[in-house]
Amino acid sequence: MSLSPGLSLVTGATGFVGSAVARALVGTGHEIRVLARPNGDRRNLVDLSVEVAEGSLEDAASLSRAVAGCRYLFHVAADYRLWVTDPAPMFRANVVGTRVLMRAALDAGVERVVYTSSVATLGLVPQGSADEETPSNVEDMIGPYKRSKFQAEEVVRGLIARRALPAVIVNPSAPVGPRDCKPTPTGRLVLEAARGRMPGYVETGLNIVHVDDVAAGHLAAAELGRVGERYILGGENLSLARILSEVAQAAGTRAPRIRIPYTVAYPVAIGAELMARLSGKEPFITLDGVRMARKKMYFTSEKASRELGYTPRPARHAIADAIGWFKANGYLQ
Repeated sequence: MSLSPGLSLVTGATGFVGSAVARALVGTGHEIRVLARPNGDRRNLVDLSVEVAEGSLEDAASLSRAVAGCRYLFHVAADYRLWVTDPAPMFRANVVGTRVLMRAALDAGVERVVYTSSVATLGLVPQGSADEETPSNVEDMIGPYKRSKFQAEEVVRGLIARRALPAVIVNPSAPVGPRDCKPTPTGRLVLEAARGRMPGYVETGLNIVHVDDVAAGHLAAAELGRVGERYILGGENLSLARILSEVAQAAGTRAPRIRIPYTVAYPVAIGAELMARLSGKEPFITLDGVRMARKKMYFTSEKASRELGYTPRPARHAIADAIGWFKANGYLQ
């Protein structure tokens, strides 16, 4: 990365993708400030030489303080859950928080913003791969997470048009790899499969990408991306059956062989959500997840490859690195 010297703020650096972006920036020798909740989980910051600015997307004053004096902003933080009992906090963080932070960046004179959106905001192509121009609207968005990310991206695009926000938008697909502490919904799928807790699968597909390739894509977008443009940061399109096979090979287990019909998956998801509301624990399968699975979520990163020099590695490396990290950190015991 050949950005000019200057202070970079990374939001979400305690999380999965954000920590990968922070590590990539630290590796370039840039001065880094990260936004972190006062009592949040900071395991992903332990070995990073960064300045910590305490605050959150819900605290406007903390965002202004965090971005002050920064030349670059990487806004990676988001509430990423596929099931919530109350979606209001998710919209406050993902939509309102993004609006407040972008306005603070404008006031602070930030030179370049990289906003982390998601392929969740894009349309899908039946029997094909979607790109940055595949049309979509908010009615296409299944569940509060997708709707909140769609609205947040609209906020950023509006500020680019109205107030010349110097922002580039990146749309990661389904990141997999090390340091997925929580884990994310995709990481949880890999983990549960590695544990042998998935008796079957539905017929669907995902675009799997190594989290460190997503981080490299962020840095390339900061340097080479065109303001106002979207760039899909994806990897390899794989059926869920193939993903589970790769997980089994990396974990030394047997891949599930039973394909579950959607007519069975729907009532199972209803029961899982009812139990989750009683227990307070996240369900292992959700209605929104089943609805999303009815279409293969395949994407192409050709634009990012052409304009940013983006070169993701094969998905099997992402899966192997994720399993290795889960194993080394006691998740598979």
